[in-house]
Amino acid sequence: MFKSIKLYFRLKSLAKKLRKQNKEVDFTGNLKYDKNVIIIDTKVPEYNKDSGSRRLTEIIKLLIKNNVGVFLMADFKEYRFTTDYLQYFKDLGAVVYEPGIDKSGKLIAKNDFIKQVLPFADFVWLHRPEIFAKYHPVVKKIKPTAKVFFDMVDFHYLRFKRESELTGNADILKKADKYLKLELDNCKKADKIIVISDVEKESIKEFYNEDAKIISIGNIHQFIENENPVSFENRKDLLFIGGFDHKPNVDAVNYLAEEIMPLLWKSNPGISISIIGSNPPETIEKLNSEKFRVIGYAEDVAPYFYNSRIFVAPLRYGAGIKGKIGQSLEFGLPLVTTNIGAEGFDFQENRTIMVGNTSQEIVDNILSLYQNKEVWQKISSDSKKVIEPFSNYTIEQKILSLIK
Repeated sequence: MFKSIKLYFRLKSLAKKLRKQNKEVDFTGNLKYDKNVIIIDTKVPEYNKDSGSRRLTEIIKLLIKNNVGVFLMADFKEYRFTTDYLQYFKDLGAVVYEPGIDKSGKLIAKNDFIKQVLPFADFVWLHRPEIFAKYHPVVKKIKPTAKVFFDMVDFHYLRFKRESELTGNADILKKADKYLKLELDNCKKADKIIVISDVEKESIKEFYNEDAKIISIGNIHQFIENENPVSFENRKDLLFIGGFDHKPNVDAVNYLAEEIMPLLWKSNPGISISIIGSNPPETIEKLNSEKFRVIGYAEDVAPYFYNSRIFVAPLRYGAGIKGKIGQSLEFGLPLVTTNIGAEGFDFQENRTIMVGNTSQEIVDNILSLYQNKEVWQKISSDSKKVIEPFSNYTIEQKILSLIK
């Protein structure tokens, strides 16, 4: 009750402020596309900070390119709508929700936005399990005929199950079971289920086997052709990248600091590593040293990929396609990861030197790649082939099949 009263006064204050600014909006005033889709996520996608946001951003670009109008809404509190990313999506051509007032001076809240734009929408794309559970009833109440997609992003049950197995934490296993119930309920209600890879599709089918409803739409990766690549000899050190709001990345960096790098330094003490990622917690920031550089968020990551010799991603749990692996392949930077990190990628004959599942295996692979120019160059050259299934064209065809 207290929270509801507090929110009421905040919204009332916001409406008063918007009236003073004369911020009257009509979210349907400029419709120009053959079809329209409403996309709802937990936040306005931060395309340069995390893999899930980057994937959704590329999906939005492909939709607009194919003459599909996008109504984009984030499930933030109405009074916390200021973000640097709003204008980016407006410039792309999306209609982005932010609190405004209608002609009568009434505040347009999130559900008001949905009511206003849903009559013009052919599809509703709900991103992540909690978002689907929250907004599917709202959508169906307003427009029962709307086609609603459940974009899982990753199979959360599987991610938490793996974390519980790694940590032995029974509470996390309970969380996994809770997510399984939520995700399966969403699957039953959705018109289409979007998974991030065929690996996830097979995992889901163990619990929910309606193959015709499931489509895999992964991350979108394009190989970057570099006319003046930095040579093997002129590269040095290791690189890790990953947003720290995602717990598997925190675990991976701790694993690097506590086990992998100390073991590596016994054989080659001259190798250092750069750790890039938004919102590092204090526990990660404290790891910063001369040979273990915690950079935090970097607006331009290209120089790190161009000058590092190896990308390292020792992920011990998680689910779905890992954006950091695809990003390394985009730059043709050879990498070492685990079975978890490699899920969904076909490394073919290079797999044995790119994938390790113990600290010693990972270190041995790093050293082999770090010291062997011929193998390094082959893996770099093969990167383009590995990410072909994630090209713009391939993902575009899948999206078009979904909205036909």
